[in-house]
Amino acid sequence: MQELYEQYRGLLFKLAYQLTGSVSDAEDVVQDVFMKAYEIPPEKLTQPKAYLCKMVTNRCRDLQKSARKKREQYFGEWLPEPLVSAYDDGMESVARDELLSYAMIVMLERLTPSERIVFVLREALGFEFPEIAELIEKSEVNCRKLLSRARAKMGVSSEELVQPEAADEKWVHGFLYALKQGNLHEIVSMLDQNVVLVSDGGGKVSAVVKPVASREIVANFLSKPLHKAAIGSIVEVTQLNGQPAIIMRSDEGIHTVVMLHVEGDAIRNLYVLRNPDKLQHIAV
Repeated sequence: MQELYEQYRGLLFKLAYQLTGSVSDAEDVVQDVFMKAYEIPPEKLTQPKAYLCKMVTNRCRDLQKSARKKREQYFGEWLPEPLVSAYDDGMESVARDELLSYAMIVMLERLTPSERIVFVLREALGFEFPEIAELIEKSEVNCRKLLSRARAKMGVSSEELVQPEAADEKWVHGFLYALKQGNLHEIVSMLDQNVVLVSDGGGKVSAVVKPVASREIVANFLSKPLHKAAIGSIVEVTQLNGQPAIIMRSDEGIHTVVMLHVEGDAIRNLYVLRNPDKLQHIAV
């Protein structure tokens, strides 16, 4: 069992994280699954990868049911927890490209539990349809339909790559410099015409309650409130979710994380995480 843990821990964690959007929940799921796996007779573990993945998806499906109710009562917008790159260390059995971009993980919230499971297994982890069908106990035809519906809800065509390129770190540093300077003109030039900003404070700290979908308002937010938050803080670029991200920290610790979704050298989405419960695991 120790060998199975070392071999599949990374795969199961990334599966659970992308199904829940929570680092803490993913850790708990993996721990819980292996605790239960110790009680499974060896003859039932002839295909350990499939068996363990099925246990994880079932456990995450149960969590998703309760999570939806909590998120309906959540104050303001709910965003997934960012994933520290350190979580990838030692997980050599799982390639980095088996983690969807942060923007994609945000969009996974649009899906039903079954759609989300099929999408993650297929598009992130590269499972074949026969494997997925057996894992979730549905027909291959049904699984293909679930994937098609998931792509449609997320606005991703069947020909479109699910894994967009992350913003170049040098480009992100340029944006950070403009942010630090409060340079409104430069900030506007780096925003897509249809840019959307989403902020998550969880009702515990100040944050924009509803998404902002105006280039001018987003630019003003960046050059004023967020610029103000950066003053007196240590502001730097680091790797979160396998892509460059901006963090701001005070003497008390990290208080703001900004995740960027960039298309064609313009910011399409900004995700500003300020809920301290979602930042306490980050120690970069």
